[in-house]
Amino acid sequence: MELLSALSLGELALSFSRVPLFPVFDLSYFIVSILYLKYEPGAVELSRRSPVASWICAMLYCFGSYILADLLLGEAPIDYFSNNSSVLLASAVWYMIFFCPMNLFYKCISVLPVKLIFVAMKEVVRVRKIAVGIHHAHHHYHHGWFIMIATGWVKGSGVALMSNFEQLLRGVWKPETNEILHMSFPTKASLYGAILFTLQQTRWLPISKANLIFFCTLFMVSCKVFLTATHSHASPFDTIEGFICPVLFGSAWGDHGDHHHDDHGSSQDAHGGPSSFHAPQPLAKSKEELNEGSRKRKAKKAE
Repeated sequence: MELLSALSLGELALSFSRVPLFPVFDLSYFIVSILYLKYEPGAVELSRRSPVASWICAMLYCFGSYILADLLLGEAPIDYFSNNSSVLLASAVWYMIFFCPMNLFYKCISVLPVKLIFVAMKEVVRVRKIAVGIHHAHHHYHHGWFIMIATGWVKGSGVALMSNFEQLLRGVWKPETNEILHMSFPTKASLYGAILFTLQQTRWLPISKANLIFFCTLFMVSCKVFLTATHSHASPFDTIEGFICPVLFGSAWGDHGDHHHDDHGSSQDAHGGPSSFHAPQPLAKSKEELNEGSRKRKAKKAE
């Protein structure tokens, strides 16, 4: 019975890994990507003021991972734009999201149950892109583990990694939003997934690629759908990192915690929280009163 269940699971994973992404899954990927672009401050105004710049930003959201991967492997960064069907489909989604009459298309896809379906399908594309990126890099560099990991990573989260460049096209410069400095869950998951697929590609991980794609997709879909449904920005890796990072990077982790505590305290001060009762504020007031009193005494003496 266990053997039959294992065989059925293997067949299911193999069939799932062979499901074509175009057009249904790619369409979902484009919808969610450009939907996130519309959430960015000033994106709607940019689409009215400069539709060409808005379209280029949308294409970066849809194909940024391919551009970065081609740059890493020394290939033409605009090579993927020869795929006319994908570019036309992404352009149609961009137009419908930004310019549909009465904003009907945006309102329909923004409904939470519908959005969750698209988010789940986008994660299917993300995992498949990581696997394809690892395979592509392995074809060029058979023993280049770090090259394979880097290629798979940018394949899975290239849009986020080049967010600062995309912001420049919108006339925004926020270097503090660098994705490497503040990794989101998809970026971390893409990195860890790239490591797993690299180990599998180099035969250090005893599992078939189809099964690894299947299990990674289940994990990504479950986590991303839950985070989107609860409007949470947390990461499932936080608990594990909370145990490992203090051991491996103890000093840096402690400094980061102190800095976070200071920022939290300053935010409480701004809202009149508990930090507003710290000692320095009364001391500052008493100095001002003393100075004012000394000025009054000098004025009386002058009179």
